[in-house]
Amino acid sequence: MLAEIITIGDEILIGQIVDTNSAWMAKQLNLIGISVKQITSVSDDEQHILSALADAETRADIILITGGLGPTKDDITKKTLAKYFNMDFRNDAGALEMVRQIFEKFKRPLLDVNIQQADVPDGCEVIVNRNGTAPCMWFEQHDKIFVSMPGVPYEMMYLMDDEILPRIKSRFKLPSIVHKTILTANIGESFLAKEIEEIEDSLPSNVKLAYLPKLGQVRLRLSAKGENESLLREEVEVYAQRIILKVKKFVVIDEDIPLEQAILNLMKGKGLTLSTAESCTGGYIAHLITQHPGCSSVYYGGAVAYAYELKESILGVKETTLKKYGAVSEETVTEMAEGAIKQFKTDYSIAVSGIAGPDGGTEDKPVGTVWIAISSKNKTVAKVFNFSNKRIQNIERSAASALMMLLNLLREDLHNE
Repeated sequence: MLAEIITIGDEILIGQIVDTNSAWMAKQLNLIGISVKQITSVSDDEQHILSALADAETRADIILITGGLGPTKDDITKKTLAKYFNMDFRNDAGALEMVRQIFEKFKRPLLDVNIQQADVPDGCEVIVNRNGTAPCMWFEQHDKIFVSMPGVPYEMMYLMDDEILPRIKSRFKLPSIVHKTILTANIGESFLAKEIEEIEDSLPSNVKLAYLPKLGQVRLRLSAKGENESLLREEVEVYAQRIILKVKKFVVIDEDIPLEQAILNLMKGKGLTLSTAESCTGGYIAHLITQHPGCSSVYYGGAVAYAYELKESILGVKETTLKKYGAVSEETVTEMAEGAIKQFKTDYSIAVSGIAGPDGGTEDKPVGTVWIAISSKNKTVAKVFNFSNKRIQNIERSAASALMMLLNLLREDLHNE
């Protein structure tokens, strides 16, 4: 069973918004055994939409469409769908009642343009959108299913979870798709591939291995497709354990979670605490950590200290250190990390100070120079990195490098216990 996703809207194509809908839908479809053949973004242009629908129908069994269902003139999806299926319009009573309820709830006047949102192609099945005014429309043609949903993410997600996916599952006998993810760090993609080449070559035809690199990390995803889910899981687990055994020193965790969450889980299990002292990353490391529920059992907090005065008053960096070596130095970042341990009373700390760019560099400390220190109660490790002249990339790379340095020190300390 194949699906195709079509997202409609000029705002996607000009980069004004990021198409998160497609990624989320693809993941949900995969979980129920449906493979996504293609994801397409098209403009608010009738002919472009018609062509995309016709092309998708040749490739997929289920075509999911989001966007272009609002009340304004630039939202043309509904009219284009009516043209594609050669249908007239009808006013749907259930959709109109939902529109009325929403406007009454927010005590807003109901305009004609809002009433017209209940007008739908007369051959579709309406699935009431309980979180918005644009109805969801289900079409069937030539044994293919087309579903048009609003582009607003939470409206689309509700409709997918509560309506679309259950209907698809009850309608079709779907295969099982099983995934197993292994997160590795401190090894490049090509070196990792060489290490596990023999295992990869021995995989049966129904088991695939994918490499997903990201800033010093590589996720390995084993995927298997078949009828018996429990047997698939057993089969995938056998190959996963072979890979883990082969590259054990590079394996962070055998779950599909980000590096910072794996570290949090490890520290929580050992009853360890963490603080941060950030300069050039501006709190980005704290953001990565605090986006995960339960982080407060490990992460106490930290400081974003750009100015010399704050590095001194909050983190205890010596004035003489800053004057002699500057903010971007091994000496300063070491004192920042050790100061965080002392001030915030944690077991470990991360400290970062650098020149994120695009300006501020010097001949001996060019843009992209970043010092990172990781401190425990017994040891501090500091390292300099030389990144690029791209500010956002430097911040992201600094955070990733800091987390990997923390993981390495944690493992060293736990090994020596």
